[in-house]
Amino acid sequence: MIIDETIVDTNEATREDLLKVHTKRYLSSIKWSIAVARVLEIPPVALLPNFIVQLRVLKPLRYQTGATMLVNNCFFCFENSCLCHLLLCNAGELALERGWAINVGGGFHHCSSDSGGGFCAYADLTLLIIDLFTYFSDRIKKVLIVDLDAHQGNGHERDFMHDDRVSIMDMYNRHIYPRDHLAKNAIQCKIELDNQTDDKAYLRLLHNNLKNSLNEFQPDFVVYNAGTDILQGDPLGNLDITPQGVIIRDEIVLSKCIREKHIPIVMCTSGGYQRTNARVIADSILNLYTKKLISCESI
Repeated sequence: MIIDETIVDTNEATREDLLKVHTKRYLSSIKWSIAVARVLEIPPVALLPNFIVQLRVLKPLRYQTGATMLVNNCFFCFENSCLCHLLLCNAGELALERGWAINVGGGFHHCSSDSGGGFCAYADLTLLIIDLFTYFSDRIKKVLIVDLDAHQGNGHERDFMHDDRVSIMDMYNRHIYPRDHLAKNAIQCKIELDNQTDDKAYLRLLHNNLKNSLNEFQPDFVVYNAGTDILQGDPLGNLDITPQGVIIRDEIVLSKCIREKHIPIVMCTSGGYQRTNARVIADSILNLYTKKLISCESI
């Protein structure tokens, strides 16, 4: 299923790319190890020489950010229920003939234009959406963010607080980080969960609220933040979702967006802090393929 011909190589996000979203002040601040330690919330990072932090920590995060941007540069749309490709006007890259894309990384939803946190140093989701509005303003008028990471996505919420072109559906554990009450004002569909929420309650809330969000906002594009820190046993998420629950969750989201609504969707795998997460993500992607929600045509 996954071979070289079905994978898109990414480029590292450049300073020019990042300045589309981030302030110079913020980008300058993370040239200091102590600032990066605060963003990552890993105090020992402050003791490392900054060249190591840049090479071993921030550079990989910039590649993940570039992957989310690449998903944008390979923009997909449906026309008369048939997939068609577009030539990106500013990059000259032929878009992939899909209505979906998955970045097995990214989803740095705690980072905003002038602030990082929660292991999120670059605002890749904001960057993706800004580029969509910039390069495809004739056809992308409204974007829906569906944030299903266990944590509140306060970064993109702060960035799009006063932008009515963006609607946010955020389902998260109300009792954990970041508890950003100001950012909550940006959420149009807020689903706050209690500790140990299980599959049955979670999937019912997801199904009903996603259906309503899509019908009411009628987006032209969906950005799906698919964190697996909702899994039972996650040390930070504190929810009780089984691996099968994650698989059904992803199937619900892509089925409603792609099959029912014919809306292009980008999925980022975001947070997850157990050794088993990669296996669950792989099983979920395989299920999407088996259910014919995604395909693996050669690029």
